[in-house]
Amino acid sequence: MDLHDYRDVAENYDAYLDVMYREHDNYEGFREFYLDLARRFGGTGTIDIACGTGAVLLYLLQAGLDAEGTDISEAMCDVARRKAAAMGLHPRIFPANMTDFHSNRKYSLAIIARSGFMHLLTPEDQRKALMNIRSCLTDGGILTLNTFAPHPVFQAQQMKTSTDDYTFRLEYTNSEGQREKIYNAITYDPATQIMHGNWKFETLGPDGQIVAERVRPLKMRQTYRQEMLYLTELCGYQVLDIFGDYRGSREDTGRYVWVLKKQ
Repeated sequence: MDLHDYRDVAENYDAYLDVMYREHDNYEGFREFYLDLARRFGGTGTIDIACGTGAVLLYLLQAGLDAEGTDISEAMCDVARRKAAAMGLHPRIFPANMTDFHSNRKYSLAIIARSGFMHLLTPEDQRKALMNIRSCLTDGGILTLNTFAPHPVFQAQQMKTSTDDYTFRLEYTNSEGQREKIYNAITYDPATQIMHGNWKFETLGPDGQIVAERVRPLKMRQTYRQEMLYLTELCGYQVLDIFGDYRGSREDTGRYVWVLKKQ
């Protein structure tokens, strides 16, 4: 299982991300970026793949756009549906793997927000996902996704650590009103380009003592820019743009926001 498959993670996802990105947001402006794309390219519908708890999907729906969502995690889908219902919205949100999901329609825009694509751990699964999404797009349809490439300095550091070498990340209040501390540990395998990690959640009592602890695994694959260029061409896409962030920068930061067109 992956971090995002656990119901406790899904229930608390929004709360701890709000704290995590309060000071340094690597995804700053991502909702506005996707809204602009949806207005330009989503004329016959948008599918938000790896929609999580609905950060992008609900934003698009609030703007009056035609959008649906899917996520491999049933728990994440449940949270997204509940949030949508509280807003008076009732979109189609269905659990499925991006490598093989099917829908009863074709979309002119597919979004894999933030780092969803990076949870595919092999080039084979990446190709399957790109080909499957292509089959769900209209002719000339658009796919946007985010990747980041291996960074030599971080690689060197992570190759020396293990999945038990925890670093404190943040403290937040969970869905039950309890304080929790989050630690994570990451190691890197250069042969597979996979980051292996564990997230540890410590639940604190009134006096700050640890009353419960749980560990959730996380794996993500980093992909080089040239590797993605070959992969997208192989899978029948034309690269329309590559941004260094969600504000439209074209600086090569090692973080890439891809805008691809079905050929």
